[in-house]
Amino acid sequence: MQIGRYSKYIRPISILIDLVIIAVISYFVFNTQVSNVLVFIIYQFVVWGLIAFSIKFYDVYRFTTPLEIASKIFKQGILFLLAVISFFPFSKQAVFSERDIAIFIFVLLLLVTVFKFSLFFYLKKYRIITGSNYRTAVIVGFTPEAMRLKDFFETRKDYGYRFLGFFSDKKTNQEITGKLADLKPYVIDNYIDEIYCSLNEVSNSFLKDLIDFADENNKSIKFIPDTKEIFSKNLKIDYYEFFPVLSLKQTMLNEPAIKLFKRSFDVVFAISVIVFLLSWLYPLLAILIKLESKGPVFFKQGRPGIDENEFVCYKFRSMKMNKTPETVASKDDPRVTVIGRFMRKTSVDELPQFYNVLMGEMSVVGPRPHLWSQNKEYGNSVKKYMIRHCVKPGITGLAQVSGFRGEITIERDMINRIKFDIFYIENWSLFLDLKIISQTVINIFKGDKKAY
Repeated sequence: MQIGRYSKYIRPISILIDLVIIAVISYFVFNTQVSNVLVFIIYQFVVWGLIAFSIKFYDVYRFTTPLEIASKIFKQGILFLLAVISFFPFSKQAVFSERDIAIFIFVLLLLVTVFKFSLFFYLKKYRIITGSNYRTAVIVGFTPEAMRLKDFFETRKDYGYRFLGFFSDKKTNQEITGKLADLKPYVIDNYIDEIYCSLNEVSNSFLKDLIDFADENNKSIKFIPDTKEIFSKNLKIDYYEFFPVLSLKQTMLNEPAIKLFKRSFDVVFAISVIVFLLSWLYPLLAILIKLESKGPVFFKQGRPGIDENEFVCYKFRSMKMNKTPETVASKDDPRVTVIGRFMRKTSVDELPQFYNVLMGEMSVVGPRPHLWSQNKEYGNSVKKYMIRHCVKPGITGLAQVSGFRGEITIERDMINRIKFDIFYIENWSLFLDLKIISQTVINIFKGDKKAY
């Protein structure tokens, strides 16, 4: 069960408003100086995005200070000014005007600053007055540092944290909600967002198990620092005023700029496949599928997607109509048709999923969407299985091109598949996506012994 949360839209809306501000001011200021103002605006969008990504301009959190926001705006403004000036020497259709550029940058930064600070302080006031836009938190450990953090949560309502309790194996105290063994079910049952862990009260084995639990259940885990090590994980330090808190760094795929880039790549790639391949291949395959067996051209099935939300996954129908659609195809499966065997061998049956990509339900590259029955079977038995649901499922993936596709005969097959899925999520890069796509194309022509 997922809880609705709208704060995830704040950053995309902030980016969109900044781009609208750039476009409107550019049009009115440079419309006479630049022959093709649309090209100039697109150029500004690109450099604004690249600069914002490099300096983490939109990484503003509930604990970010106004001074940090002002510093980000200053850095963004200086670098963007240099980028705008750099456009003119390389454009024969643009007239350089110091006055117009000065007006443009001044008005732009003024509006961006007003909007950014207005949103920042509005959210603080909104949390205080309504109690909304909050995150629920528990603390593992009952130490002086933990009590200080609890007091901070309760006195600074503008930060938007709801503290729900301590978990500790220390002697019973009325402030302690439960023992360490009670933590996991409490976090699940009460939809806890963040777990704060006092490191000097837990063992290394408990800490490692807690990190795995947080990963598998998409919970944020942060640490009240002391001398213990955190098992080869990258850490970042944040300050809630003067209180230091350590947290595990999120993967690249959690970055808004990377999400936007990956989504743009998906849309362009999907449109290209639909226009240049499916436009003529679909009618041909539809005829062959209909001639061989009765039934629809497409096979539609509900699959768990990002955050385990169900979506309808499309495929060309490769089997005769049957009553066991949740059963994975096995070698020499009698349900598979002749044309279906060819489509499955070449992965052509997966092509309609580019419509899923276009609708935003899937990505070109990512963990393959499993059956619901597989989720139920392996969700609790295979370590870190549920982490694959923190990103969109893909038409192809690292596990598939590495030989771990198709039928699962023993649990080890699924474990190996999950290892590759987790590696992809934690080590994403554009180069890795392109490499997986290239290997997928090679496998289509070379053939895959597990594609049946």
